[in-house]
Amino acid sequence: MATVEAVRVGAPAWRGGFGRLWGAAVLSSFGDALRTAALPLLATTLTDEPLAIAAVTACGYLPWLVFGLLGGAVADRVDQRRAMWTVDALRGLLVACFAVAVGVGHASIGLLIALAFALTTFQTLFDNASTALLPSLVDDDALGSANARLMTGQKIAGGLLGAPVVPLLLAGGAALPFAADAATFLLAAALVASLRPVAPARKPKPAGSTLRREITEGLRTLARDRALRGLCAATALCNIGVGALIATMVLLVTGWLDAGRTGFVLATTAYTVGSLAGGAVNRLLLVTRVGRVRAVLLAGSVQIGALVVMGTVRSLAALVAAMAVFGLMGMVWNVNTTTLMQQRSPAGMLGRVSSAFRTLGVAGAPLGALLGGAAATAWGLNTPALLAAAFFTLSVASLIPAFKRDVPVVAPQDSATTAHVTR
Repeated sequence: MATVEAVRVGAPAWRGGFGRLWGAAVLSSFGDALRTAALPLLATTLTDEPLAIAAVTACGYLPWLVFGLLGGAVADRVDQRRAMWTVDALRGLLVACFAVAVGVGHASIGLLIALAFALTTFQTLFDNASTALLPSLVDDDALGSANARLMTGQKIAGGLLGAPVVPLLLAGGAALPFAADAATFLLAAALVASLRPVAPARKPKPAGSTLRREITEGLRTLARDRALRGLCAATALCNIGVGALIATMVLLVTGWLDAGRTGFVLATTAYTVGSLAGGAVNRLLLVTRVGRVRAVLLAGSVQIGALVVMGTVRSLAALVAAMAVFGLMGMVWNVNTTTLMQQRSPAGMLGRVSSAFRTLGVAGAPLGALLGGAAATAWGLNTPALLAAAFFTLSVASLIPAFKRDVPVVAPQDSATTAHVTR
């Protein structure tokens, strides 16, 4: 009979560092939602070319390919807390300058592309430092719950609260969502700066150690781990599809469905509501019953069906329902892949393993965004969703190697359970 890994599930303490890190993440997500929803709407007022609009999304992913591995290596070397608040402060100032440019009528597609590229460049350091910092703030058996609470809080603030506010802010001027985003970055920086410094669990650097050598070590660690290797390949394929979908979602809703800005907000809000449900379903039903890796496989399989509905059923109600399901299973995917990566990475290497995973995983997103724009131009505004479904199918197939016998739940040197996955 098939068995699954034994997973202990605890709860993180809100007091102390985790609570403040959660607060900073939620604030940033609220601001990000304002900017993310406002950017494509602003882009549609500047051009009606699908490929140009998709290029804004594509350039938001490109820095991961250029700076992602470097960001992880730096995150393992520096004070992660200080790196995070410094980056957020710089991003706040950058978005504030962009808000001024929009307010005085100097917005352009080129400026949108430059903003997307610059913000993601800073994000390569911030995200890797955040992923590496979290395990030092919570117990190992509470790591999965901490990730779920972080992501759930971000979805509440970013989608349930942030996205519906965008039309109200836009009524006050195109620059207002970006000014609000800048303020949230600065507040989040203050919260992270208030964290107590955490002594990192790092091995002494060998003589002659260089960033290039440390980056290579992170890549080798990821390549040697069968489960993480399979999850990374699956994530890369998914992100090609996600890039195609996100880059053209505004065109799918406002063009193919003719649902306008209200429809776009409904679709993004449905995704958020589904994501919130995904956090609860993941902890209460999936992880304790089927294990983390199988939960990821189930999530990807269900998302394929949701994408097919988006691309074939010309109904706003069907799109909203499909987006809710897509968001639910997206949360299951994200929580479990992040937790597996944190649990399986050796001490002092999480920044590099995280950056290798993210960089390889995100690599397909710019390509997907451009493919989505090209597909929408050539075959119709609904075809990017079907293109995404095809790549998700390939993604699920690539997870098969992660189900081979004797894949431990965590890295052998970890102190947590090492029960094996069998099938």
